[in-house]
Parts: sequence; C-alpha cells; structure tokens
Amino acid sequence: MTTTSERVSETLTRQVSKRVSQSVFDGSRLRVVLLVDVYDGAQQQFLEAYEQLCNQVASVPGHVSDQLCQSIENPSQWLITSEWESAPPFLAWVNSEEHVRMVEPLHSCVRDTRSLRFHVVRETGGAAAGPKADKRRLQTSPRIGDGVLRHALTFTVKPGSEPQVAKILADYASPEARVDDTTRLCRTSLFMHGNRVVRAIEVRGDLLAALRHVARQPEVRAVEEAINPYLEQDRDLNNQESARVFFTRAALPAVHHVTADQLPEGERHALYYPAKSGRGMKLAELLAQHDEAAAEDPQSPVLRSTIFQRDDVVVRLIDVRGDRDAGSVLPKAGQAAELKKLLDGEAVRMELITDRHSPDA
Repeated sequence: MTTTSERVSETLTRQVSKRVSQSVFDGSRLRVVLLVDVYDGAQQQFLEAYEQLCNQVASVPGHVSDQLCQSIENPSQWLITSEWESAPPFLAWVNSEEHVRMVEPLHSCVRDTRSLRFHVVRETGGAAAGPKADKRRLQTSPRIGDGVLRHALTFTVKPGSEPQVAKILADYASPEARVDDTTRLCRTSLFMHGNRVVRAIEVRGDLLAALRHVARQPEVRAVEEAINPYLEQDRDLNNQESARVFFTRAALPAVHHVTADQLPEGERHALYYPAKSGRGMKLAELLAQHDEAAAEDPQSPVLRSTIFQRDDVVVRLIDVRGDRDAGSVLPKAGQAAELKKLLDGEAVRMELITDRHSPDA
C-alpha cells in the first residue's frame, strides 16, 4: 500500500520534473553510449587501443562496467557502452586532462565519434531483479524538457588583450540559424570576466550538428582566426588535432537547468564561481539546489537558470525578472556560508559582450 508521504513525494517529483529539463544530480546510474566510426583497415589498431584504454578506465572512481561492440553490417562501425554509479564521477573524468591523454591513442584510427549520456530510468532482469534492486535509484518519473539543448565554451586570453578580444567578439556577423530541417540555433550569449571568455549557446535539435555547422560558417571562422593571436592556449584551426584538443578543453557542459512556470523575457546575467581545487562539481550541485528552490518560489526573480561546470570553473547563467540584477539571486544565509567553503575567491558578475536571438527561434 502506498503511504501518504510516498504519494506526496511522488507528486513533488512530478511537479519538479516539469520544471527541470536537465540535471546530472538526481543520483541515477549513468549509461554512456559512444558511437565510433573507425578508418577502414584500422580495426585491429582500434581494438588494441581500446583494450589499453579500458584497463585504465576500470580504475576510475564511479566506473562500473563497459562493453565494446562491432557492427554485424559494417565492420567500421563500433559501439562502446559504459555504466557509471552516477553522472558526476563520469563527468569529472571525461572533462579531465587525464581523459585527454587516455584517448590520444584512438585518434589515429578513428574517423568520427558521437557520445550520448543517459540516466537509467527503468530496467528488467539481471541486476534489476536482484537483492540490491531497491538500492539502484531508479527515478519515480521522467523529467520534462523544453526542447532546448544548452552548451558553453570557455577559454582565456592573454592578459592585457581583453579590450581587443571583446571588440572582436561583439562585432561578428551572426551565422545562419537554420542548420537543417530539424536543427536550428536559438540564442548565443557571450560574457567576459578578466581574461576569461564564456560563450553559451542554445539549440533546438542536434547539438553536435549545430556546433559543426557554426564552426563551418565563414563569419564565425573569421572571428576565431582574429582572436587566435590573443589566446593563452595556442591552436591551429587548420590542424584538425590542434582544433580538436582546444575545443575539448574549452567545453563547458551544462550540468543543471531549471525553468520557472512563467516564461516571459528577462534580463540575462552570468555569474562566475571559481571553485577550490577539486570542488567544482560540489559547488555546481549546491547552486543547482538553490535554483531549484528558487523556481518553486513565485516571489523569486529567477525565470530560468543554467549551471555550467568543468573542473574548477563554474558559471551560472540566469534570466531574471524585470529590473532585478544578478546580486538579487545570490544564495542567502546558510547556503552562502556553505558556498564560501567551496569558493576560491568571490563569485563575480561577468560582463555581457553580446546576446543574440536567432530569428524565429
């Protein structure tokens, strides 16, 4: 029999799920699917590189298991699936310098990859029917998204070059919003604080297709070439490996997004939170808890919030009501004290360089 508290908990879960369109902090196990296209004739080389890699991954905290599969129709198509205790340990590993070094042997034999990440919501048989099944943290109900995918890039420029970089980034011509019949760019917001740049994009459809589309646009390519001399990390956009490593390190994934019930336009702000070494994920989780609570409060100025995190860099992108500023949505009292323990300095408001909506987005 279902108790009253269980019914209330389920109701609250369903209510929250209508607002939270993305979160890595729900405690579910994670299934990672990597689609790999191997060069013809490089299958044995790929297999050997994978075997070396999987032995290293087995010792990563949070890793449970993995499988390597080869297509029965096309020997160049491979599938790697892995299971993790939850999303945070996987993201900590996949966004680390250790991971960049681990996967390097694969580059010479792999033409293309596509990574997909899923929380386990339901399962049957096997471990699901075992004595520990009730501890496997399956979700009560699915989350309800808003159809928008969010991603960001961050990098640093040479100190003293900030005014030149800001001008270059503010003056570019917007690329074509339509990627294909199912994918289009919705919004690009670009911020700076000191010599750190954060570019956040919103996409409907296929995020990877949108990122590749943007990278091919002449106007975007011209901007990237123009800021090249000012970057702290050297890159050569004409060298596929150099460009790949740069954008891998620059990736700033969205780890949590919450939207309030009402969706009018608001003022967009970005807050930068420099985390103490190794505390970035915990800091992002604390901010996610704060923003979920704010979304439940009809008096809160927060309309929507996205938290991006990689290593010790945490950025909170927020849209607020009317003339409320970013300071009005900083964590209060006890949460602020807990936050301070995780910060390496102070949270600061980033300067908005440009915020562009695509037509008909």
